[in-house]
Amino acid sequence: MSCEPILNALKQCLLASDCVTKEGRLPSDCMKNHALELPEECQLLRLSMFECKRSMLDMRKRFRGNGAKAFEGYTSQKAASVESVESQSHRPSSA
Repeated sequence: MSCEPILNALKQCLLASDCVTKEGRLPSDCMKNHALELPEECQLLRLSMFECKRSMLDMRKRFRGNGAKAFEGYTSQKAASVESVESQSHRPSSA
């Protein structure tokens, strides 16, 4: 999973914010020193970027995947294949 789409959205949000356009600050300065003055969208994107980078470094997620949703898909597929095998094994043989 790449964080690039989130990063691009964050860059666009920062460049459109009042901190950069009206106050003439650098986007990096706005992120570091004026984060609470940023629009809510930028603050949420900043948090999303942090979570994305953290998940890339978390070794547990490399094995577990992205939480329960990935596991649910696996278990439902596994259950369907088990049911399929069980239904085939209960059929009378035509010998």
